[in-house]
Amino acid sequence: MAGKKFIAIAGNIGAGKTELTEFLCRRYGLKPFYEPNDQNPYLADFYADMKTWAYRSQLFFLTHKFRLHLTLQDEPGAVIQDRTIYEDAEIFARNLYRQRLIEKRDFETYWELYQSIGRALRPPDLMIQLRCPVRTLRQRIRARGRSFEQDIPAAYLSRLNRLYEDWFARYDLSPALVLETDKLDYLTDLVDRVDLFERIESHIG
Repeated sequence: MAGKKFIAIAGNIGAGKTELTEFLCRRYGLKPFYEPNDQNPYLADFYADMKTWAYRSQLFFLTHKFRLHLTLQDEPGAVIQDRTIYEDAEIFARNLYRQRLIEKRDFETYWELYQSIGRALRPPDLMIQLRCPVRTLRQRIRARGRSFEQDIPAAYLSRLNRLYEDWFARYDLSPALVLETDKLDYLTDLVDRVDLFERIESHIG
């Protein structure tokens, strides 16, 4: 993949973002940018007391993702991002607000900052949106065995899926490609793999 390109991958926990990121990096020689979960100094406090720490934790993610986005958009070659700044706000912060873990005043301040940041950013050349039912998400979460994910309730994944669907329906910053990842086997099925490459290359060459 020649030239300066930016592919973003969005999807729920367990939808297959990292696997697809690594696969496309091998195929196209992309430079990957990943979610900074292990760098958030608020996470332990957040899981212990969500209402107290939700706003501060989300503000950290927004700040870090903004810096990460600025870094990747300055890269001279082709890059790919596993989870975007848009999801931080549109999915995870909005979910915490709806659960009343972020107060209305704080969320409005956060949202104003997010919108200002969004206007300053170069959007992706292609947004790949991964869609996956909750049953498959839970199977994948169990299979990959990350201890901090094993107790995620199905209801939480369902809420996130609904938020993703709402956001997918409104997303208009760039071309978007929706993949049904519970039905797609690009790793072992040659037909699926060729179809995936053709769909990506039809958008960005």
